[in-house]
Amino acid sequence: MPMSEPPDHVEDKLTSSDRPRHLRPVSQGQAAANELPQEGIPGLTPPRQRGGSNRFITDVIVELGYASPETVERVIGAARNAGRPPEELLLDESVIDADQLARATAERYGLDHVDLAEYQIDMAAANLVSVAAARRHAAIPIGYAGDEKLLVAVADPANVLALDDIQMATGLDCEAAVASLEDIGDLLGRLSTLQSAVHEAVETTDDEEELAQLTDLRASAEDAPVIKLVYSVLGQAVNEGASDIHFEPQEDELRVRFRVDGVLYEAARVPNRMVQGVVSRVKIMSDLDIAEKRVPQDGRVGVEVDGRRIDLRVTTLPTQRGEGVTIRILDRDTAMLSLDDLGMDGVARERFEHSFRQAYGAVLVTGPTGSGKSTTLYAAIDLLNQVEKKIITIEDPVEYRVAGVNQMNVQRKAGLTFANGLRSILRADPDIIMVGEIRDAETARISIEAALTGHMVLTTLHTNDAPGAITRLTEMGVEPFLTASAVDCIVAQRLARRLCTHCKRRVVLSQASLVESGFRVGADVEAYEPVGCGRCNSSGYRGRVGIYSVLVMTERIKEMTVARASEAEIEAVAREEGLLSLREDGFSKIRAGLTSIEEIVRVST
Repeated sequence: MPMSEPPDHVEDKLTSSDRPRHLRPVSQGQAAANELPQEGIPGLTPPRQRGGSNRFITDVIVELGYASPETVERVIGAARNAGRPPEELLLDESVIDADQLARATAERYGLDHVDLAEYQIDMAAANLVSVAAARRHAAIPIGYAGDEKLLVAVADPANVLALDDIQMATGLDCEAAVASLEDIGDLLGRLSTLQSAVHEAVETTDDEEELAQLTDLRASAEDAPVIKLVYSVLGQAVNEGASDIHFEPQEDELRVRFRVDGVLYEAARVPNRMVQGVVSRVKIMSDLDIAEKRVPQDGRVGVEVDGRRIDLRVTTLPTQRGEGVTIRILDRDTAMLSLDDLGMDGVARERFEHSFRQAYGAVLVTGPTGSGKSTTLYAAIDLLNQVEKKIITIEDPVEYRVAGVNQMNVQRKAGLTFANGLRSILRADPDIIMVGEIRDAETARISIEAALTGHMVLTTLHTNDAPGAITRLTEMGVEPFLTASAVDCIVAQRLARRLCTHCKRRVVLSQASLVESGFRVGADVEAYEPVGCGRCNSSGYRGRVGIYSVLVMTERIKEMTVARASEAEIEAVAREEGLLSLREDGFSKIRAGLTSIEEIVRVST
């Protein structure tokens, strides 16, 4: 079901006494009589020279010291052969970053550069154009440069159509300031239509007394403000990179929370009289029974958000205060990550990749719910996905569709369980089998047998660490000698939030504080701590990185497995053979500036 954009909204023009005045000179460096000088405006940087320039962007990059002449010459030659702009290759090779490219572009055109994370955005100006139009042009009004002139952040100053369209939509003259494409995308993601949608829905229904007494569930679910509110919630959650949306009924309202980077935060509150319509609308979208409120229901629906296909997995839950809804957001663009993206490197990467590239055997990925186990397996599947290999998966449910891979959904009502599905898969001549999760003894036994009969089996198991998976299989009824023969490696993992690269701050961690937190170090360590800025919603974190502990089934560990050694004994031997704990791998991520000590302690405790 495609998500429709809200209609373009153009607010009434403000009078000069109402409009906020931002300190900025007019074009060509001439200050208007009714404006103050621009010095001191956070986030706004004037160019060294006003007016356009015939210089190439690569010349400006060299002049600003962002790259050496030799590097730029090499990239220009490569770009000519590849038929691409040289600045794109400079970005791809990490010679420059997006912010440096934006500063160089501003200097080339003689325009101001604006850092949207520091600049005080005027939301009245930003709301003069729709998010869809702003995203299409990569341009967004951010303030006023005079009584009748908009200051517009643009990624490409040469795109005159963007300014023309905004000028026609608003009726105001426009003046450009250059911002990075990344910053503009972040700002559009942060432009929340959610609270305004709640406010508009409330205002619309205030005059409709019958809504509070509505007994026709479908009628309330089809109410236009309710539809807009639900779509606004979905759009905002996707733009913020949320993995889950929680609609939670309270005593007199509905609380809406997003889980972003593994942490929940409150996004909005919906008045009680609209709860019934909102919940019913979500159930209608996912083809659930809106009249059934006594038992949980599960559904699935596909929507389109900003041109991207998003799958939603919906679960309803009857609670004491009313019916709640949880929506899992399955965004393939953000889920299909490589092992590099996940942060698996060094010895852990070598051990894991060597194991899953074997002709047969079993590779187990362990960890609690939400630790990224399936994402790691998808990264491995992506590397194994070749025309010479037949890959079949059985999942509950299939979260991300992968071209070239045969994927099956567990259907318990139809009698298709993990165990039954595995038996059928083994008769379909697969080379690689992915089992979404080992939950019972039968599935465990069949998976191990499949690994022993010439198949590579990738699967997940709920244990806290890698050695614990061996004893867990024994507890599930798998003979230890079968585990020793079939399992090649076990990966334990967690996900820690990444520090925001724009606002993280360097600190020195004392040896005493590190030892107190459980890290074995002999000296102080330079690291980074979270600060918070506009790009990360003031959290100090943006995205997540994995920490891993990879245990390889060596001969000694196999012997201990057959002898039914304890988990502690197996771990002690594995440590002697080079096993790194989750906290030790996390400490390497701390020293690399990827995450903070607080995050590693939080996820590895």
